[in-house]
Amino acid sequence: MENRLNARVALATCAEIPDGDEDFPALIQALAALGVDAAPAVWDAALDWDAFDLVVLRSAWDYAERRDAFLAWARALPYVLNSVSVLEWNTDKERYLTDLAAAGVPIVPTRFVAPGDGPGELPAEPFVVKPAISAGGRSSAWFAPEEADAAHALVARIHAEERTAMVQPYRPDVVETALVYLDGACSHALRRVVPLPSAGHREVFYLDEEVGPASATARQREVAGAAVACAPGELLYARVDLLGDEVLELEVTEPSLYLALGDADAPARLAGAIVERLRR
Repeated sequence: MENRLNARVALATCAEIPDGDEDFPALIQALAALGVDAAPAVWDAALDWDAFDLVVLRSAWDYAERRDAFLAWARALPYVLNSVSVLEWNTDKERYLTDLAAAGVPIVPTRFVAPGDGPGELPAEPFVVKPAISAGGRSSAWFAPEEADAAHALVARIHAEERTAMVQPYRPDVVETALVYLDGACSHALRRVVPLPSAGHREVFYLDEEVGPASATARQREVAGAAVACAPGELLYARVDLLGDEVLELEVTEPSLYLALGDADAPARLAGAIVERLRR
């Protein structure tokens, strides 16, 4: 076949889920149809990474607690997507959310509290505290206004890990809509319900979630497209999580793409974009 390409691709994951997330089987099959041998690979395992023509970051969800090591690993790879410049930018929520706001992209109101700074006056409505460098909802919780002491304790714990804390409004009544981009184009949208733990401390690798298909409004597509355009490099994949018409997170490091919620050709489109980059 003219479009076939003999190549090896690593789909980077983490030791907690060595076989990858639910997107892996369909993507591996779609790549195989194009002559690409793709397989899960744990990012911090002792592997010969030079044996791969490309590393595609997928479910490396444990990077946050070891961001420096993760970025050093990515810099040492011969070819990784998304690119290292994108990863350096996106693995710090303070950095990229600040850039989005400066570019005029509406974001969920966010206050950053750096280590050494006091938490200041907390919101009079329910609010969320989480680290600026985080993944999977770890070290994140929501608080009622009267739970200031517990919120201060979480901020102190985040600071003890030398991470900046974030304070955002808690809006469980607002539907979270995620828009998935493949090769720069919006592929599909979905609704996400990710229940954060309430005040207190609960260590889980990632939070349970409920997802289902959804339709994005024209305004949501406009906001998501503007957010994606801020990334400092070409994107193989992206996911923009919105609360209403505001960006909650721009995920261009290791997001689940929920390919099964797109049309039947979504895995093939992502596989085709990977092959196109291998041919460059």
